[in-house]
Amino acid sequence: MSVARLRDGWTAPLSRLLRRYGLHLEQIPGGQPIPGSYWGDEEAGLLGDRLLVRADTPVHSALHEASHFVCMTEDRRQDLETDAGGDYDEENAVCYLQILLADELPGFGRERMWSDMDAWGYTFRLGSARGWFDHDAGDAREWLNRRDLLDQAGRPGWRLNAGLAKQAGPVQQVMPNRSDPEAA
Repeated sequence: MSVARLRDGWTAPLSRLLRRYGLHLEQIPGGQPIPGSYWGDEEAGLLGDRLLVRADTPVHSALHEASHFVCMTEDRRQDLETDAGGDYDEENAVCYLQILLADELPGFGRERMWSDMDAWGYTFRLGSARGWFDHDAGDAREWLNRRDLLDQAGRPGWRLNAGLAKQAGPVQQVMPNRSDPEAA
């Protein structure tokens, strides 16, 4: 199976989605190198608030780089040229967000994203993008939540990372006081 590419009708919907984050989609003519592309070839590139693509750029690549833009801090966005940087935890959050953003592209969705990520060679401990997302991505979701990048329903919140919004702490479960007959 081949992966979905922008030439398959995804350019306009992707451009609309990216504008919600203040990110501008810029198309490069076929056969030309993509400025700002970390991996080269047909992979998307980042330069400031521009996501650069060609018609042969995979949708997963465009959403992955867009997710880097969302997840990085403002100081990194200001100097952004090619290398999004970030650490292991941020990279996991980027992968998680790219899957959520796939649901925001009508007709694309997370199922297609999982399939394309696996076909492209993304690697996850549980053997597949879906396995990771469903069973091993709690830390990535928490990373996004702590920076207020998801809404209450766990969907994209359409905000850029402004730093830690919520401090991590131990999960506290409220238990009734068993010595109080009113609480039981």
